[in-house]
Amino acid sequence: MSATPSPGSHPSRRLFLGMAATVPLAVTGTLTLGALPAHAADSAYVMGYFTESTTMLEANYGLHLAVSTDGLRWMPLNQNNPVVTPTAGAGGLRDPFIMRKQDGTFVVLATDLKGTDWNYNSQYIHVWDSADLRAFTGYRRLKLHDMVTHSWAPEAFWDAGRGQYGIIYSSVNSSGHNVIMVNYTTDFRTVTSPQVFFDPGYDIIDGDLAVGVNGVNYLYYKKDQTLVGARSTTLAPGSFTPFSTPVSHGGTEAPALVKSLISGTWYLWGDTYSPNGVFYAWQSNDLASGTWTALDQRLYTQPLNSKHCTIETITTGEYDNLVAKWGSPAWNRLKSYNYPGRYVRHADNVGRIDPYPFDPYPDSQWKLVPGLADSTGVSFQSVNYPTRYLRHYSYNLRLDENDGTSTFAADATFHKTAGLADSSWSSFRSHNFPTRYIRHTDYVLRIDPISTTTEKADATFYVGY
Repeated sequence: MSATPSPGSHPSRRLFLGMAATVPLAVTGTLTLGALPAHAADSAYVMGYFTESTTMLEANYGLHLAVSTDGLRWMPLNQNNPVVTPTAGAGGLRDPFIMRKQDGTFVVLATDLKGTDWNYNSQYIHVWDSADLRAFTGYRRLKLHDMVTHSWAPEAFWDAGRGQYGIIYSSVNSSGHNVIMVNYTTDFRTVTSPQVFFDPGYDIIDGDLAVGVNGVNYLYYKKDQTLVGARSTTLAPGSFTPFSTPVSHGGTEAPALVKSLISGTWYLWGDTYSPNGVFYAWQSNDLASGTWTALDQRLYTQPLNSKHCTIETITTGEYDNLVAKWGSPAWNRLKSYNYPGRYVRHADNVGRIDPYPFDPYPDSQWKLVPGLADSTGVSFQSVNYPTRYLRHYSYNLRLDENDGTSTFAADATFHKTAGLADSSWSSFRSHNFPTRYIRHTDYVLRIDPISTTTEKADATFYVGY
C-alpha cells in the first residue's frame, strides 16, 4: 500500500545475534552500552509478535512470545497462543514492541488495531508493564495525539540527553502523508505533545532505531515496499538524512536493525506484506555503508505465522523462567535444507514440502513420537489428524490411519541421523528399508537410497518450530 500503508511487521528491535554468556550487557532495545543498571549478562532472546496466515485461519491479535538461544531459530511459547490480549480500544494489537527500561523491568507497546481495517484511526497505543514477561500489569491505552489518524508501529528508545524515553510511531500529520512522529515520556503514562521526528517528504512507516553506533544513530523505515535508512549524529527531531541503498524481497516492510554479539556483522530484517508474512534478512559488515547482502535463509526460522516481531535480549535465568511459565511446543516443523523456504506438510494425504506460509497451517505441525515399531526411532504423528502418521507406501510418503499392524508400524518408523548434507541438521532413515532415507523429489516426499550431493541435500531437514 502507498497512500495508507498497513502497519509493518518488524522482526526485531536491534537484536544481537549469537551466544555469549560472559559478554557484558550490550545495546538492548535502543539503549547504548552501559545504559542499564548492572544485572546478569544477557545471553538469550525473547520475541513478541501477533499471528496471521494466508487465509487468516491463524489470525490472532494478542501478544505472543517466543525465545531463542541464538537469536536466529525461535521456539514459540504457550503453544503459539497469546500470553496477553488487549481489552480496550479495538480489542486487539498489531506491531508489539518490548523494551527493557532503565530500571531493568520491561514495557510493552503495541498498535491499537485488530485485524486489517486500515481506516480504523486510533490516537492511542496499548501499554503494559512487566517485571519478567511472565505477568503483565498496569494495562492502559496511552493517547499520543489529537489528529484524526492512526498511531502505528510504536517503538521506544532512551534519549540520555533528554533524560526521557522517546516513543516513535507512524502517523499522518499536516503533510498529508505518513511520517515518523515522536512523543517523550518518563513513565509511559503521560507524554509530551507530538513532534515530527522524521519526514523525508514522502510516505513512510515503520521506523526502527539503532542508537549510538560509533557516534551515529540509524533509523530504518519502509518506503515504497522497500527498506531504507537514514542517519543522524543526534537524536533531535528533524535531524535524520536518508543515505542507504533500498533493499526488499517482494513487498517488504518493518525493518529491524540487528548486531551480532560475536562479530561486527549487522543484520537488517524485513517482513513481507501481510498476511503472507515471511521474514527475510540482509547482512553488512559496515552499518555506515548502507549496503546489504541477503542472508542465507537456512540460518533463521521464524515462529509459526509470526508477524511484526520485536526482539529483546534476556538473561539465561529469564529464558528458563519463560519456558517454565509458558511451556515449549508439543509439536515441530521440518524445514527443507536445499529449499529453506519450504516445510514438510501433508496435502490431500500426500507428504510433500511446500513454501511457507500456507493454510491450513497445522498440516505442517508434527509430533515426533517414539517409533511405532522401535522406540529408539521416531514416527511423525499429524497434529490436525492425530490418528494418522506419515508412512511410506511403494516408497512414497503419505498420511495414513494407524491400522495397528506391524507393517504399518514399520512403514511409519524412521531413525533420526546427522544430516547427510549438514551434520547440524537431520536426516531420517527408514526402519524397514534401512538403505533408504526420507527425501523430496519434485517437492513430494519418498524414501530412496542416497548417494549424490543433490540427494543428500534433498534428504536433509531442520527440526524446529
